[in-house]
Amino acid sequence: MTTAANTFALSLISHTNVGKTTLARTLLRRDIGEVRDEAHVTLAAERHVLLETPAGGRIELWDTPGFGDSVRLARRLAGRGNPVGWFLAEVWDRFRDRAFWSSQHAIRNILDDADVVLYLVNAAEAPEDIGYLDAELEILALLDKPVVILLNQMGPPQQSEREHAEVERWRQRTRAASHVHAVLAFDAFARCWVQEDTLLAAVAACLPPARRAEFDVLREAWRARNLATWHDAMALLGARLARAALDREAVPREGWTERLHAVGAALGLRRERPLSARESAMQALAERLDAAIRDSTGRLIALHGLEGHATGVVLERLATHYAVREPLSESRAALWGGVVSGALAGLKADLATGGMSMGAGLIAGGVLGAVGAAGMARGYNLIRGVDAPLLSWSTGVLDRLVRSALLGYLAVAHYGRGRGDWSEAEHPSFWAEHVEAVVDDRAASLTAIWDRRPARIASSDRDELAAGERELAEALRLWFDEASADLLARLYPHAFAGIAAFDRR
Repeated sequence: MTTAANTFALSLISHTNVGKTTLARTLLRRDIGEVRDEAHVTLAAERHVLLETPAGGRIELWDTPGFGDSVRLARRLAGRGNPVGWFLAEVWDRFRDRAFWSSQHAIRNILDDADVVLYLVNAAEAPEDIGYLDAELEILALLDKPVVILLNQMGPPQQSEREHAEVERWRQRTRAASHVHAVLAFDAFARCWVQEDTLLAAVAACLPPARRAEFDVLREAWRARNLATWHDAMALLGARLARAALDREAVPREGWTERLHAVGAALGLRRERPLSARESAMQALAERLDAAIRDSTGRLIALHGLEGHATGVVLERLATHYAVREPLSESRAALWGGVVSGALAGLKADLATGGMSMGAGLIAGGVLGAVGAAGMARGYNLIRGVDAPLLSWSTGVLDRLVRSALLGYLAVAHYGRGRGDWSEAEHPSFWAEHVEAVVDDRAASLTAIWDRRPARIASSDRDELAAGERELAEALRLWFDEASADLLARLYPHAFAGIAAFDRR
């Protein structure tokens, strides 16, 4: 048994090849053991430090061999007057009876070391169809240690209602096992850090009252570590969006050949040609955005103890709207109104004017009246006072980037290390629905942040640009903190409440 009052041992137990080592990697945030799709990969119980505080408190996680022929073992134990004593006196041969040998190591670990047993089951199977479940629950009952059942291999994240229904199904299946204190959904491949606090709460409830205060100290340290990661992640997202919001690309003046190409394109006379000055500027702006998102996503992945890098092409998903800031001459305004869709090489664009947009009407309509366009150009130049053409991202793009950033965060935060290197995958549809609702609820405050962007920053004034970026990044960090808290509360309404209360302390 564990002797130190402030050390707690959790034993991961399951039938063989259900995913113990995979879950251990996810919890430990590092690779341990060996993962293969075959029985008895883990041959001996292995101890790992899950959390350790400067004061000496520790949570240990034991990765154990899987139960082998648990039905036969349960029968043997049930036939003995003192099953535990009989077991301790037995020594099974590793090579002649490997299933029993593995079970021996798992049981010895529970008897000698475990404060709480984390019993992992394959939730992809129907609970009524698992033939070994009753036998293994019987073995655990004989060992007289509290058990928390973890549902593994549940597939992609689910709506909380569906997840609750699945948990309830397993609770009903195991309700006769008095030593089972809780049943939790905790997938090794797609758990969220918020669920880790629920797991530790379940473990605390299993402990004798005299030991809970010590465990609560460790639980608070675990919470603090996860909260620090969460807030750091929101700071990364805020910095990414601030950089995009302030990015500018100067557009050199076009020569007469470029204007001719643009007019021809507007008339449908498209042909292969070099990129125009505007198109080259757009490409440069979009490539910087793509690189920035890849870089910050890589940092986000590393922050969560994962490996891998972002591979998605941002240009294909996000770079669909541009804000064009240009000192239009009145004489050219009507021509620009007619040819802008060609000049942008088929990309959708907004012609931004003082934070407002001529928008889709300019693109969809194709041609504006000369007087109307000239009047808009005159007001635009007066408001902006821009000396040279500049490209920047429109608020429409920035709003899309915010939504994308929140979805990307959820993808990383739910990615179990046991899956290997992080890779992009399709998001559950309900994530996008919750993200849309969260952003829509805060649309006014987000617009207010975009409105704080300076109307003009000289490209040579780097100190001014850096100060503006820091200010905007901080405002966005606070916005992401609030929005992501709401998002996590929607996804995990019960689990996140305690974490949020702790964070406000």
